[in-house]
Amino acid sequence: MSTTAHTPDMDLTQPTTTKRFKIPGVALIKSTHGMQRGMLLVGIIIVAGFVLMALFAPLIAPYGFSQIFTPQQPMSSTHLLGTTVGGFDVLSRIIYGARTAIEVILLAVALSIVVGVPLGLLSGYVSGLLDRLLVLVMDALYAFPSLLLAIVVSITIAQGRSGAFAGILSAAIAITVVFVPQYFRVTRNATMAAKVEPYVDASRVAGAHPTRIMFRHILPNVSQSVPVLMTLNASESILTLAGLGFLGFGIEPNSAAEWGYDLNKASTDISNGIWWTAVFPGLAIVLIVVGVTLIGESLNDVLNPLLRTRGGATTADEQEIADVVESSMAEMMPATVSVEGDTPDPPVSPDQDGASS
Repeated sequence: MSTTAHTPDMDLTQPTTTKRFKIPGVALIKSTHGMQRGMLLVGIIIVAGFVLMALFAPLIAPYGFSQIFTPQQPMSSTHLLGTTVGGFDVLSRIIYGARTAIEVILLAVALSIVVGVPLGLLSGYVSGLLDRLLVLVMDALYAFPSLLLAIVVSITIAQGRSGAFAGILSAAIAITVVFVPQYFRVTRNATMAAKVEPYVDASRVAGAHPTRIMFRHILPNVSQSVPVLMTLNASESILTLAGLGFLGFGIEPNSAAEWGYDLNKASTDISNGIWWTAVFPGLAIVLIVVGVTLIGESLNDVLNPLLRTRGGATTADEQEIADVVESSMAEMMPATVSVEGDTPDPPVSPDQDGASS
């Protein structure tokens, strides 16, 4: 009697699964439709262009951002966008300025989330006196003019030092102070609505620590609006950074390139017929703000159920309601329906049945 050894290679009953590589963001693009998808794609292309420009600035820029050329030169093959009154190459300043803008945006948004979201979560969950104090402070910050508040914070932090690191850090912290009340309000309101849900009560009865309840149970359910707020604040941070640089509270030109500073120095050139020093930095600011805003609006349409039908498509909730209504109507219909042209036989009474027999 012969026996055959069973090897794993001969086992053909187990299905083989292969992991597919998923490109980040593809599922989000597929969930959009119509105008939403067009806005999202245009915004992604614009922002991706500036991000690539910032990453490969030393390779793309023809000159250094602080390299001086005298006298001032118009647009030519040597300087594609001309030079400024100070002798800087306009194209190189725009390319390196994208790096400064991206760094400030990432740092400001990250600090705003790290500070604003936990405070809003704590205030909404604990309530009481702590909630009143935090709301009072955040309302006072929110009521203060944002640009003026950023100027005060920038002067306090920089203390006359406008180097690359100090300037970027002071600008990011100044913008963070402006954005923290927004994240605080959104998170606090969502937390106050979520803490009375049954799953929170069940966790509390099970003996979970309040910190675990806030960060493991409530936070994942109240953070849906944070990505939209991030994109909207990113565009506002660009404008705030440009405002600080235009007013002279930004970064020194020899430390880093900044579009607001270039606009300030180019404001007197227009009357002399030198238009390229102001048009191209201003166009860079407009383009990156438009790109980030398009992404934010598209995310708002996708994540907000009330705006999800802007393109006319049927949402999952509407499809579920339609299926329920259709099944209810099917149950209300009679089980058998007579076919046209066929008449059902009349019921036979017992007397007639006996007579016929």
